Amino acid sequence: MTSGSGTVPAQPAATTTRAAASPAAPDTPAATAPTSDTPAANAAAAARRAGRPARRGAYRRLSVEERRAQLIAAALGLFAHRAPEEVSLDDVATAAGASRPLVYRYFPGGKQQLYEAALRSAADELELCFAEPRSGPLTVRLGRGLDRYLAFVDERDAGFSALLQGGSVADTSRTNAIVDEVRRAAADQILLHLEVAEPSPRLRMMVRTWITAVEAASLMWLDEGKQPPMAQLRDWLVDHFVALMAATSASDPQTARVLRAALALETAEGQAGALARRVMPVLGDASHLL
Repeated sequence: MTSGSGTVPAQPAATTTRAAASPAAPDTPAATAPTSDTPAANAAAAARRAGRPARRGAYRRLSVEERRAQLIAAALGLFAHRAPEEVSLDDVATAAGASRPLVYRYFPGGKQQLYEAALRSAADELELCFAEPRSGPLTVRLGRGLDRYLAFVDERDAGFSALLQGGSVADTSRTNAIVDEVRRAAADQILLHLEVAEPSPRLRMMVRTWITAVEAASLMWLDEGKQPPMAQLRDWLVDHFVALMAATSASDPQTARVLRAALALETAEGQAGALARRVMPVLGDASHLL
């Protein structure tokens, strides 16, 4: 290198090597002399001898599955609060700390493929909501399942509709099939709690009707500013299930047997007992119908 007065004398070789090694990447420290005879110090010395900067620590590249899961999680977080048509691949890349080409590498089908993968991830979570040990009062088990379901709705907030309830330009036969699979899985879980291997058409219809009511109530709950409080909504939905069973049992012998078995496990202090005490006075006023 030259200056205004001439040529600067050449530096010793060791000094030149250190100068060449000093420009480091933003997240990589410049090489320094080892302070102890450790593997890290030896690695730093080897890096200096090779004329390259030493690394602060070993970098672990994400596996294919880990990177894919990271992108899905980022997309799910965005789809949970915004409709799919309002989310771009650039948004997903930014949220995941990745690049748009990387997103395309894992999801060559673009946003639609990514949306379906995020929907599948959410569906897997929802399908487990009503998975409960099959012991104790039925109303308690349903209540715990609803707590998980409503917590999912609460966390996704306004995006719950776009994520699981349709009404989006991203809807396809595949996305609709995923959503219906969640409903069928929830129905199967509830039938397991009822200990029914082969439900009658009316009993299965009753369970599916209740699941539809839960979805509709959840959407209205979001529209109403999450009122009433979640615990009150949960209890009302459990009461609704018992009431539907009672109405169905009037015309379906299998449902009547299932209801009797379920009520035998309830207590006067439990939710079924409280429902009976609230309903009986109202039914008593209709004694003229008997």
